[in-house]
Amino acid sequence: MSDFNPGDKSSKKKILGWEVAHDLERNRKSIGARSTLNRKQLVSTLVILVIFSGVFAVGCWLAGNPFEDTKRIASAAVVNMGWEGTDRWGIVWWVVIAAVIFEFLDAAAGMGYGTAFTPLLIFFGFDPLQIVPVVMIQQGLAGLCGAYLHKEFENVEWRIRPMSETIRLWLIIGGAGCIAVLFSVTAVYGIFKVAKIWIQLYVALLLVAMGVISLLHAKRKKTYKPRHMVFYGALAGFNKGIGGGGYGPVITVGGLLSGVPAKSMMAVTALSEGSVCLVSIIAWFALLSQGMVIDFILLPSMILGSIVAVIVAPYATRVLPEKLWQWVVPVYCCILAALSLWKLMPAVVKALS
Repeated sequence: MSDFNPGDKSSKKKILGWEVAHDLERNRKSIGARSTLNRKQLVSTLVILVIFSGVFAVGCWLAGNPFEDTKRIASAAVVNMGWEGTDRWGIVWWVVIAAVIFEFLDAAAGMGYGTAFTPLLIFFGFDPLQIVPVVMIQQGLAGLCGAYLHKEFENVEWRIRPMSETIRLWLIIGGAGCIAVLFSVTAVYGIFKVAKIWIQLYVALLLVAMGVISLLHAKRKKTYKPRHMVFYGALAGFNKGIGGGGYGPVITVGGLLSGVPAKSMMAVTALSEGSVCLVSIIAWFALLSQGMVIDFILLPSMILGSIVAVIVAPYATRVLPEKLWQWVVPVYCCILAALSLWKLMPAVVKALS
């Protein structure tokens, strides 16, 4: 927790954006008291359900290959389902269930969807062009809707005038991340040409280090240091550019180490990642217009699985105490890193032999 003091007159001049979460826990000390939602919050939940229902309908349309460059890619999974060479599609129910689990963990702990779910889908035979564009659409929608619900459920406050620290953090993370992405893509792949296995190993080891450091500091009271988020934003953007993963964990854990309360940091991560994915969606559709073939077969299943999780996760963040999330986030980061290392070790051993 940061050193913000509600009784300090100098602190009152600056709106941090997490006072509302502190007030909620101070005024409703029990989990039961925080579990009650007012009418406005229930209406906001209904609005999100309507938005997701609309996107689900669009996803069903896109899955039917309405454009010349949307085609059924003959991946192993598609061949096994007998849909090769057709425009047929269907709800893949195990993908729906997995999407519920990974989206809940991602929205509640600020990490894990792309890092864990994408390799799983590839393992089960789907092509990257059936996964990556769809994940970007799902994460863009889930991130922006999640940020909205975090605000409605009183986990965070977004304020432009005067600008709250939460908005400032979003701008810092986005700005530093964009610069770092451009650098990492050009330097690592264009100049140094580093093998992918060593990039993945670097990201996994970094997540282990950050998770362990965060656990060691979980009980300590931290002073809010926004300048540190320039470093973490750049580091997360660097990771995104070179490996596609390690963005959410670095941003979320980096925020905790910089003195941002866990609940508000998860909301900032949702807004930041949603914004990044929104830009990526525009880029993917631009590539579609330039002749790249994309298959949206998984979009309805992923959106269907996200509908429940994107609502339940911010609600769980509201209900469960701040101190619990200060432990959950770094522990989950360590678990993700350990799984990544476990999957990488055979390839690392082979590369060294």
